[in-house]
Amino acid sequence: MAKVIINESLCKGCELCTSVCPKKILKLSEDKINHKGYFPAECIDVEKCIGCTFCALICPDVAIEIQA
Repeated sequence: MAKVIINESLCKGCELCTSVCPKKILKLSEDKINHKGYFPAECIDVEKCIGCTFCALICPDVAIEIQA
């Protein structure tokens, strides 16, 4: 099973990852703010991740990693 790992300190909340996720399991946090003042992305349902890596590929800040 694939697992999405988001480095919240690198994420700037651009939402590119949320737009390409085919399972729609990524969203911006509503209650966490990183040290840069952004709401980082988070995975809301790890079980549904198919490991497509679209989110990691599109992330301009290399803040997302997929573990198989």
